[in-house]
Amino acid sequence: MQVYNPFHDPLVDSIPGTNQDYSPTYWVASAGLPPQTNGPVPGDMDADVVIVGSGATGISTALYLAQEYGIQAVILEANQTAWGCSSRNGGQGQNASGRLSRSQWIERWGLDTAKRLDREIRTGFDNFAQLTSEIDCEATPGGHLYVAHRPDKLAYLENEAHVKRSIFGYKPQILSVAEIKERYCDDRDAHGALLEEEGIGIHPLKFNFGMLKKAQALGVKIYTGSPVLESKSINGIEHLYTPTGVVKAKRVAFCTGGYTGQNVNPSLKNKILPVLSNSLVTRPLTAAEISATQFRSHVFLTDTRKLRFYYRLLKDNRLQIGSRSSIHGSDAGNPKHYQLLLDGIARKFPPLAGIQVDYSWWGWVDVSHDMMPRITKPNPNTNVWYAVGYGGNGVSFSTWAGKRLAQRVAGKDQNDPVFNLPIYSSELEYPNIFGKIRSELFAPFRRFGQSFLYRWYWLKDEVI
Repeated sequence: MQVYNPFHDPLVDSIPGTNQDYSPTYWVASAGLPPQTNGPVPGDMDADVVIVGSGATGISTALYLAQEYGIQAVILEANQTAWGCSSRNGGQGQNASGRLSRSQWIERWGLDTAKRLDREIRTGFDNFAQLTSEIDCEATPGGHLYVAHRPDKLAYLENEAHVKRSIFGYKPQILSVAEIKERYCDDRDAHGALLEEEGIGIHPLKFNFGMLKKAQALGVKIYTGSPVLESKSINGIEHLYTPTGVVKAKRVAFCTGGYTGQNVNPSLKNKILPVLSNSLVTRPLTAAEISATQFRSHVFLTDTRKLRFYYRLLKDNRLQIGSRSSIHGSDAGNPKHYQLLLDGIARKFPPLAGIQVDYSWWGWVDVSHDMMPRITKPNPNTNVWYAVGYGGNGVSFSTWAGKRLAQRVAGKDQNDPVFNLPIYSSELEYPNIFGKIRSELFAPFRRFGQSFLYRWYWLKDEVI
């Protein structure tokens, strides 16, 4: 096994590595031993279905192909099982996907499509909830608190609550500062919150290990240490080139998330903006610290910042917190990104200022250029699909994306009207720089735009 390289950058490096060790996350340290794999690709081989990437989407796709269609897929993973997003995320399973809210769905696609999309994503959340009841993943139901970090953000939350209640039939609650403190915690950064009943926190790596064991029991094989260096379609057969052999497949699904390299597949080049997220986990809080912060729940929280913080008390009484990080992989280790999280702890929970941190890491999030995921077949002339673009909201929906992707790969999607939804019926788009004009020519300037937006977001979050 190779040493983990923390400075990988998907827009610079062609692959995320070969057989690298895991990032030093709390999840890796506490998940136990991963399921046994088949090791690197043993040489040239043929396969019916190949899935590239062993995160939640890839594993669930393989699971549902085997479980519902009797298709035993082969998974190719560059490093270790669930090495990327799925062993580094915050474990916050929300009734959402992508970066857009339900009110923004209505603005973009109209009321009818927004309602249909809501039903689809809610069905995905219910499916995720069922999986968490079947897998030992430290699931903590109880919903999600969307915290107003400034008084003027309450109006936004009240509008979102109204939309969810009056149009989509949910039962959100607006909580006062006193109610947050009485029922959840004493977040000194809170000026009220929106409580959504639909939310389940999980241990993401235990969850993915559990799904993989289910899939392996049905005949799925996973080859680790096997990055796809290049993929080509030759005479209707997909050729996937790995360091130890060429895998020829009739059908291929790419589920590479934030670790999608520029050369892995032509249909994915310049279609994702990988964004870094930083996370840390403290030592266990003492009884006195629990009392001082008044933590009464393990329900997870996010705040209303554009550069949002996400945080919760874990089951072993450690505080977990995450937020945005560097623009470039080469700058990921800059202490200022770590300090941002320490400052966030001190602002939200002053009694914990200066607390010892036991785990710190970062990882790439797959943000699509129009802020919504795609589970689609971009080229009708090839048997290649992809499912990416969750924008940091993929913990629950990625497993449903895997189920829908399995349906597509198995050829059972032709007469199902759900695939007319925009997340299924269109492919990922190129960057948008000027109004509605989208072009691959704008791709080299994405990070310049991201840097500008981060500065503007910080001003809007903290100053304006």
